[in-house]
Amino acid sequence: MPEALSAPLVVEFPFTRSLGPVQSAFLTGLRERTVLGVRTADGKVLVPPVEYDPVTAEELRELTGVATTGTVTTWAWNPAPRPAQPLATPFAWVLVHLDGADTALLHALDAPGPEAVHTGMRVRIRWAAERTGAITDIACFEPYGGDGTGQSAPHDGEFADPVTGIVTPARLDYRYTPGRAQSAYLDALSGQRIVGERCPSCHKVYVPPRGACPTCGVATTEQVEVGPRGTVTTFCIVNIKAKNLDIEVPYVYAHIALDGADLALHARIGGIPYDQVRMGLRVEPVWTEGGRHPDHYRPTGEPDADYDAYKELL
Repeated sequence: MPEALSAPLVVEFPFTRSLGPVQSAFLTGLRERTVLGVRTADGKVLVPPVEYDPVTAEELRELTGVATTGTVTTWAWNPAPRPAQPLATPFAWVLVHLDGADTALLHALDAPGPEAVHTGMRVRIRWAAERTGAITDIACFEPYGGDGTGQSAPHDGEFADPVTGIVTPARLDYRYTPGRAQSAYLDALSGQRIVGERCPSCHKVYVPPRGACPTCGVATTEQVEVGPRGTVTTFCIVNIKAKNLDIEVPYVYAHIALDGADLALHARIGGIPYDQVRMGLRVEPVWTEGGRHPDHYRPTGEPDADYDAYKELL
């Protein structure tokens, strides 16, 4: 039995969203060193601003400017900053009531140590040297010796060249341990073999194996070698090029029912024009030198499989 595998894994993608008038004004204001909130029907000023009242769900559009100074309401010390956090040296996460606002803004406070931070301390915004219209235009907060005299004032939210959209990179770093069943599956792939596991109750063969039958809920231990050929059950045509993926669009990703398996896996189809891929197409894996899994699947030249042969795997 191969040793269970474990390796660091990163899931990363950019999240792109358009901005409505309130968020657009807020982020554009940060670029111009101006902090805007939004006023609710009962007179409260919310910073950061939202487009709908969190209590009444009423649409909010009345923008108002607030001060760049404020008071810490609560805090937590961060002794080991992670990559891409606001500061590279230890800092405090703080909630700050900006003068003129009724809600708190979360950001970093640059302080020499936790002993220098306390609830009620006065702080002010330290602006980033280069600003683009993002929350990072506030580099951090820093201690401030002044009092709280700032008030909110109406603002029309109009700026030249407003920010209308943002791209937020989402990233998750973790260590993945696939477990006994999938470790055996990955180990077989490194030898250009594909193995699944058979359920002792319903006798279905699952690829990739999960260690248990999803239908019967019983453990699976009997290994079964499947494929390597299979049948395309369903597919999609990809027309948007993924970042850091050296594949020209359009290309096809498909669900493939390997011979002897009772669960379809997904893989890229190559060696055929994208508009000629079809349900029932018979395919086989193509391995690259040193690759630990098939690079793609290509047509075998066999006649297409009959629909009844794979309809239960759609």
